[in-house]
Amino acid sequence: MLENNFLRAAGLLLALSPFSAVAAEQSLTVYTYSSFTSEWGPGGQLREAFEAECDCQINYISADDGVSLLNRLRLEGASTQADVIVGLDDALIEEAKQLNLVADHQLDLAELDLKAELDWQDEFFIPFDFGYFAFIFDSEKTQPVSSMQELLASDASVIYQDPRTSTPGQGLLIWMQALYGEEVSQAWQTLSEQTVTVTKGWSEAYSLFLEGEADYVLSYTTSPAYHQVAEDSNRYRAAAFSEGHPRQIEVAAVSPHSDQPELARDFLQFLVSQQAQEILPVTNWMLPVIEDVNLPAAFDELIRPQAVGFTPEEIHQQRQAWIREWRSAVSQ
Repeated sequence: MLENNFLRAAGLLLALSPFSAVAAEQSLTVYTYSSFTSEWGPGGQLREAFEAECDCQINYISADDGVSLLNRLRLEGASTQADVIVGLDDALIEEAKQLNLVADHQLDLAELDLKAELDWQDEFFIPFDFGYFAFIFDSEKTQPVSSMQELLASDASVIYQDPRTSTPGQGLLIWMQALYGEEVSQAWQTLSEQTVTVTKGWSEAYSLFLEGEADYVLSYTTSPAYHQVAEDSNRYRAAAFSEGHPRQIEVAAVSPHSDQPELARDFLQFLVSQQAQEILPVTNWMLPVIEDVNLPAAFDELIRPQAVGFTPEEIHQQRQAWIREWRSAVSQ
């Protein structure tokens, strides 16, 4: 009996001790997208590297894609478990701000050594990688087209992602709008005749493409680097379009409902560190946002497109109307 009482008292003291409270606090929940946390994605390496620095635990919760992530955050509101949000992009940042889904990051942008071409000034979001959307093809099977107009005039089959749930799909929405403006409905109708399927997210679309289900898949100009580095294969390439390509900047932010705002800001700072920036390009297969990052030679062979598109503010104002126009056009 005395022994049992002693054990109960010891357990109570441990639960109330400062050490126990600190340990409970050092847990960070990161909301992101599924490919980020996949076996081949950057999540595991980034977690290991950050946990070694912070003496904390990173817990990932993933959605299918960036737009799905935004939708989840919108539905959860103040009940969210998120401390950090990783994987929205610059096309979604204004909507996230309007919904009060993010907090001021309080970081000094001048000290982050971000690439000048990004011209990043936002006080809520920190960029962690970027890239350009592109249609990927198998050079052993398909002769590339050199413009969106040529693609639409061809008989090539295409797979892309739903702009309501996927950031690449949203990128195509922006791309088509930038190129065709008031004539975009006709362009969508033409593309729909070539479309094999529209998937919920990137992973499903790219897997179907690799299985030979279509001539082209919507992805990134950096996708060929993966095949070269991971598979020693040069067969998959990005079609360079003369009209230009939309640029995507992926971003991270602190949740206003986080119980660990300082640790969350530390994680944002870590994402733009030299260590993290060398992990991201060869696991997330995007471009680094800081200068002087060592990259495999395959990145030197990537196409370097001209950027086309709209400002985050313009996208926020028009996004829902563009989606309605897309839905109407492809349903005809």
